Amino acid sequence: MKRYLFISLLILSTSFQLSAQTKPAVSAENMLIRMSEIEVYPQYLKEYLEYASVVGATSVKEESGVICIFPMQMKRDSTQIRILEIYASPEAYRHHIQTAHFRKYKTATLHMVKSLDLVDMHALDPAGMPEISTRVWDGFFSLYSITGILPS
Repeated sequence: MKRYLFISLLILSTSFQLSAQTKPAVSAENMLIRMSEIEVYPQYLKEYLEYASVVGATSVKEESGVICIFPMQMKRDSTQIRILEIYASPEAYRHHIQTAHFRKYKTATLHMVKSLDLVDMHALDPAGMPEISTRVWDGFFSLYSITGILPS
């Protein structure tokens, strides 16, 4: 479980840093920000977490309009998944859901999902995103430099 959290933090940090360095400037007013609230059937949990991690990393890497896909798992109920999704625009989101990697994820996990609620959000401080990224990245390297090992 720690490995999935670590991978998710790494994806978030990398996506913010890559966004700042290689993606065009994004207007906060045009961004699509969503929290996907997902409940997974317990017998499919491990398999679902693998799919969620892969689709998030692939989307950030391959799609310039995907700023962040950050899957998280509730500590108090491991079948409850939340995915923070940030897209440069509604058009970027529409492109994302047509990609082969997203369609594979959606098709493969459909039977694993007990419930899904897509909650659109409004950023209160979009200018703070780069600072969040820097802190996550710095925290990762601090942990690595102290322990010499990657979280598992």
